[in-house]
Amino acid sequence: MGKTGRDWTQIYAIYGMDDWQTPVFLLIHAVVFTILSVLFLLYFNPICYFFETLLPAVPGGAARFAAGFTGSVTALSAVCLFFAAGNIFYSSVSLHWEMAQRMVSVVNDWSTVKHALDVGCGRGILLNAVAMQLKKEGSSGRVVGLDRMKTTVSTLRTAGMEGVQEYVTCRDGDARTLPFADNYFDVVVSAGFLHTVGKEFGQRTAAAAAERMRVLGEVVRVLKHGGVGVVWDLVHVPEYVTRLQELKMEDIRVSERVTAFMVSSHIVSFRKPSQHMVGINEVRLDWRCTNIC
Repeated sequence: MGKTGRDWTQIYAIYGMDDWQTPVFLLIHAVVFTILSVLFLLYFNPICYFFETLLPAVPGGAARFAAGFTGSVTALSAVCLFFAAGNIFYSSVSLHWEMAQRMVSVVNDWSTVKHALDVGCGRGILLNAVAMQLKKEGSSGRVVGLDRMKTTVSTLRTAGMEGVQEYVTCRDGDARTLPFADNYFDVVVSAGFLHTVGKEFGQRTAAAAAERMRVLGEVVRVLKHGGVGVVWDLVHVPEYVTRLQELKMEDIRVSERVTAFMVSSHIVSFRKPSQHMVGINEVRLDWRCTNIC
């Protein structure tokens, strides 16, 4: 274990899926629509006759068109559902692992990292990728996985399977109020988590955006001066970039677009400015997001 080059079966065997119901639901509907489209193809003429009897005032050609159009839409729906199920399955397992490796590679020197944090660690794909990198570099550092879903047991189990349990600590907590001191971590990472914060308010609402920005502010707060933050997330990446610019982060970089869970995603990396002396006309930035609504 601990290798980066893996196929999806190895990754799935270790980590499984948190939300396996969604692809199964889509797959079942895809099969149903496939059966319906095959029935439309096999029994096209009887179906046309049914349309003609159902709509006697409609010309026969129109009835055939309606039957053909319905069958085509049914077949197209089956294809789309199969694609959606496959993309979600791929994004949850294989792509998540691939993006974790890319996120880890953003940090130039893991040998100097003493404290790292994974916000929203889930079952530990990114968490263990960080731990494996610490182990590879011979670092004495540790990585903390924080999650609000009480997945500690399953997360520690996957760390044991990867052979990095001595590098991993898990903790339950709310990302909006991280239970850590200011300027504590050398590296803070998060994968596919920030967009879920505040979803109880609705994804497109100002309240949800405020909650996401509060988490981002907490990430910056617990990051050491000169420390590196790396976030892979969906949809709302432009908001993160804007907020990081407002917080005066340095070296902000956004990766190319990657389709994940049927939407666009990007990796955003940044560096917290090194601490400087406050002069007469200077003020310290408050990393906490307290007045963003």
